Amino acid sequence: MMEKKSVGLFLLLLILLAAHEIVVQTEARLCESKSHRFVGPCVRDHNCAMVCRHEGFTGGDCRGFRRRCFCTRQC
Repeated sequence: MMEKKSVGLFLLLLILLAAHEIVVQTEARLCESKSHRFVGPCVRDHNCAMVCRHEGFTGGDCRGFRRRCFCTRQC
């Protein structure tokens, strides 16, 4: 009985992962680059995005363990 539940759960997770891949592939690709003008640790995404907009990008996010500002735009 437990094996049927495990197989069912595995199939459900597999379907969800496949659906996620389809959504990701249909979205526009994002190019990203580390900000050249952002100074200090990146604490708020909004601040990073504002600096990135001045660099010619459409937005930005704080990422990584060292909290760096990465700028993004559609490729």
